[in-house]
Amino acid sequence: MNGSSMGFLKLIIALVLSTLLIHSVFTLVIRPQAQLEMQQAAEAGQPAPRTTSVLLKDYEQEFSIILCVWAVGILGIKWRTTSFQFSLLGRNYIPREENETITPESAATYFRSLQTLQDPSEREAVLPRMLITSLNHFNGTKDISSAASVAHQVSELAADHMDAELSMVRYFAWAIPSIGFIGTVRGIGEAMSKAGEALEGNITGVTESLGVAFNSTLIALFLSIFLMLCMHALQMYQDRLIQKCNDYCNRFLLSHLGTQN
Repeated sequence: MNGSSMGFLKLIIALVLSTLLIHSVFTLVIRPQAQLEMQQAAEAGQPAPRTTSVLLKDYEQEFSIILCVWAVGILGIKWRTTSFQFSLLGRNYIPREENETITPESAATYFRSLQTLQDPSEREAVLPRMLITSLNHFNGTKDISSAASVAHQVSELAADHMDAELSMVRYFAWAIPSIGFIGTVRGIGEAMSKAGEALEGNITGVTESLGVAFNSTLIALFLSIFLMLCMHALQMYQDRLIQKCNDYCNRFLLSHLGTQN
């Protein structure tokens, strides 16, 4: 199974797990508790309380939370992958002697050593790919500036790839408030249909429907803010990784390249 298939499989697993978890909590805890609280308030002739269960009870909130948990799960997977790549920065991929110049001939030796890395996830990480590409290019062209250029190109492509992988999360960050607005429209529509009851003095149905309208948007906006915070934290972490990989490559490889011993 290739990397794309594995990535898609992880997304599906994260969706299934988040759906099962959130739906179970809503079915077993939140909706029964909200129904009990609203029933007690109605018997006392009071409006529905603004408790957590009542705020979350509707289907729009459930769907928004499922998407948010799914997106956070995706971000968690990306964070774990980035943390693994950070751990590679402590490895000595270019074991050279002090004051030793890396020539095109010795570059071939280092290149073959990196090519034999056993862990596929390590070989595909940003830092090893930068080193492999630069060493191979230097061995073939004997051009130091060109070797430096291709190394930085690899890091730029990796940064673009990381950014593209967050497109689904960006969609969720947009979709969650939209789902909240759907709840708002639904709630206002229900409230308008019960306007006749309100004119007769029974405002319970209207207040419950307006509660649906405003609660769904409130929860969706909070979830969107939280999701955007998590996404930007990951982006900062990934940007820092790319910067560290460039620093490693410059310090341990590019600054020691030369055409003669």
